[in-house]
Amino acid sequence: MVEVSASILDLKEEDSIKTLYNLETSNIDYFHVDVMDGKFVENNSADKMYKYSNYIKQISNLPIDVHLMVENVKKYVDEYLDFSPRIITFHIEVVKNKQEAMEIIKYIKECNCNVGISIKPGTKLEEIYELLPYIHLVLIMSVEPGKGGQTFIDESISKIKELKKYITDNDIDLFIEVDGGINVNNVTEIKDAGTDILVVGSALIKSDNYEKTVKELKKREKN
Repeated sequence: MVEVSASILDLKEEDSIKTLYNLETSNIDYFHVDVMDGKFVENNSADKMYKYSNYIKQISNLPIDVHLMVENVKKYVDEYLDFSPRIITFHIEVVKNKQEAMEIIKYIKECNCNVGISIKPGTKLEEIYELLPYIHLVLIMSVEPGKGGQTFIDESISKIKELKKYITDNDIDLFIEVDGGINVNNVTEIKDAGTDILVVGSALIKSDNYEKTVKELKKREKN
């Protein structure tokens, strides 16, 4: 069954602890932490995400799924190891070459953490194919990274299908995570394309009933 990683980027600070608790009890599988440095992307969420991660550590046993939209990857890896994340994902666009990418992959693995690589909508899958045997997850951005509430880019469906076919044909053990613009109206096509983990932010946080929304996102369609 598909898993749901709840993006906490757009939580209102005054309601953050209550919202995190409500998400905890809604049957999500991960908290998705979007760390931005104001350099790789325009917005800077670093301080807020660190604070929210501290809250999660205090009130929840659910794993943290860290998405680094930053230039200095190792610096933020070191910061977030305090929270024992299940996975840390970095962007292929921040590295100069494959050698640097492998160094980061090795560094994260040596910290006893799973590794993910994320690609922006305009980045071709061929850029990461040779790295796939060494990582645990690919995060396909279905919006431009940097802010929440954007509309799902339809071309992402073909990218998900292409990646799914490649990892199946090459017998690679890898999860596909998709982030951006996912909601109950478009989720079936996204799941059918081969997605394993759905990152959902606005559509979940703004819903009236978190548990109902998560159930709707996860449900299997009848044939």
